[in-house]
Amino acid sequence: MNVKKTALTVAVLLVGTMCLAQNVNMGTWKLNEAKSKIPAGFPKNTTVTYEAAGDSIKATVDGVDPKGNPTHTVWTGKFDGKDYPVTGDPTSDTRSLKQVDDHTLLLTSKKAGKVTISGRIVVAADGKSRTLTATATDSMGMKIEGVSYYDKQ
Repeated sequence: MNVKKTALTVAVLLVGTMCLAQNVNMGTWKLNEAKSKIPAGFPKNTTVTYEAAGDSIKATVDGVDPKGNPTHTVWTGKFDGKDYPVTGDPTSDTRSLKQVDDHTLLLTSKKAGKVTISGRIVVAADGKSRTLTATATDSMGMKIEGVSYYDKQ
């Protein structure tokens, strides 16, 4: 009986791992500044890494804030559209990512329940690049939009 339970557990873990590994978003993405259109007052994420963390996904984001100070944020959750805690980001305390299709994610960051950044991440058909189109509210309360292009590493 224990052999059957162990075999079933291993099979479920393998299937889960294969599903995450096949997700085109997984891996490390490096900002291509030459192709990006990032306005003043917008954060610049220079490296984004998605990796499996049990049955969840861990996103580690390094970059610079609008003042040029280094940033390091970590989010662990699922691509299910639910809010999960994010650490290291003074502009948000939760982040949600929702998978729309194999190549598209919707992103929402919130601070105290209020949306601070929303965006759409689209991975190219060849899986070698991705685009993040994001809208944020600056310190003056004005909406600003930026487009960041990333290359898969």
